[in-house]
Amino acid sequence: MELRKRVKLRKLQHTLGRSQDAAAAGRCSSNIWGAGRSNASQRGTGEGYLLGGSGACSGLEILPWWPWRQCVSMAAGLLLAGLLALAQAWCVNAIHENLLWFSQLTEVEREISFRTECGLYYSYYKQMLQAPSIQEGLSDLIHDNLTESKRTINLLQRMNIYQEVFLSVLYRLLPIQSYLEPVYFYIYTVFSLQAVYVIALYLTAWLLSGSWLAGTLTGVWYILNRVDTTRVEFTISLRENWSMPFLALQVTAITCYLRPQLTDLQQKVMVWLMYVTTFCFCLTWQFNQFILLVQALIIYSLDCLDFLTTTQVTTLYLVQVSSLLSVWLLQFCNSMILGSLVLSFIVAALFIRHCQSGLKTGSPLVRLGRLLLHSAMVLLLTVTINYLAKKALHLRSDEHIFKFIKSKFALGPTRDFDASLYLCEEAFGLLPFDTLERLAGTLLLYPYILTLLVLSGTLAVAALHNLRLKANEL
Repeated sequence: MELRKRVKLRKLQHTLGRSQDAAAAGRCSSNIWGAGRSNASQRGTGEGYLLGGSGACSGLEILPWWPWRQCVSMAAGLLLAGLLALAQAWCVNAIHENLLWFSQLTEVEREISFRTECGLYYSYYKQMLQAPSIQEGLSDLIHDNLTESKRTINLLQRMNIYQEVFLSVLYRLLPIQSYLEPVYFYIYTVFSLQAVYVIALYLTAWLLSGSWLAGTLTGVWYILNRVDTTRVEFTISLRENWSMPFLALQVTAITCYLRPQLTDLQQKVMVWLMYVTTFCFCLTWQFNQFILLVQALIIYSLDCLDFLTTTQVTTLYLVQVSSLLSVWLLQFCNSMILGSLVLSFIVAALFIRHCQSGLKTGSPLVRLGRLLLHSAMVLLLTVTINYLAKKALHLRSDEHIFKFIKSKFALGPTRDFDASLYLCEEAFGLLPFDTLERLAGTLLLYPYILTLLVLSGTLAVAALHNLRLKANEL
């Protein structure tokens, strides 16, 4: 009798164990298909609707070979990223050599090859190298009386030349003077940044698509369309060649930060990466404020349509503000940064959003009306803050930029010399029609148009979904 009870008890335990295993497998499967939905519900409805997530279970007994397959795939993707980056760096270096026969030129001829303002930027790098010490070189840049006639100016405040300062200090400290000339160290650094640019584009495409094949296409298309993506091979010292790689890295960090499966530690790491890359981008290019303004407008639009959470929006705004203020300090309190439109816009957007707590409530039509009123108030406050800031700081150094934009879009003629000089440059002219032919020739234009239309439609559907969902919740 006791033996029968023991046998029944063992059968019952065996049955319960199998049911628990099946339930665990079911939970694992549901986690795989529903992790994106559950994570998105914690972060925001709109984000969950746009960003599908993929979960992962700890069931190594079910698919013991999956981690190895994942590691091999990731290693292959990273290897391809490195190869494409090296290909881009080698390509621009070879084109630069073929254009100028740079290796056969004398030192003076190499310096002459830096045309227009490129030669000016390189001269500061050379000046720092020829200074008796780093301290004296910095002092000469801070009290410069050679750049402008009969005036002593602070070059570190007036121009974005910290990259030349950093590179000259690095060349002094590294034991490479015996086999690498200063000019080669300079151009190789810029070409290496182009490799970083390709890696950043590759990683962004990989993060957005979930496949390194998309990253490979991005890198290949960037290299094939070199004529329309970069002019680094003949304008090495231009500020854009230093800053754009950091902008691409910033976009990669933002893309990773907005993923719904990040832990708190990963989010903090991404925030610091966003700050560092944004800071480097702002420090190396004087036109950084206009790029950041476009980003701030996009963040504002996503916030209005409920695609981002309040925490994410505030974090992205504060990253931009902290980066600009850090550059403001390094550039000896450059007033042009405080008078930038992007700072005025961020202050206005945060203030109006704080005052309007019920912005995202009500029916779709009521909410749309509130959003339009909210946007008008933000725009009006932005213009007011920017006007008052420029009046208080007596800021007029960026007027030629707005005059150029005004003349560029046929909003009125201009007789300003700087604006007219920009208009004469081919790079600031209208996009020539043969650009579309070149893009179509590399099989980029038509997939781009198709993808843009599909994603635009998806975005519109998601926006309407968010508006209706909020109304139904109320």
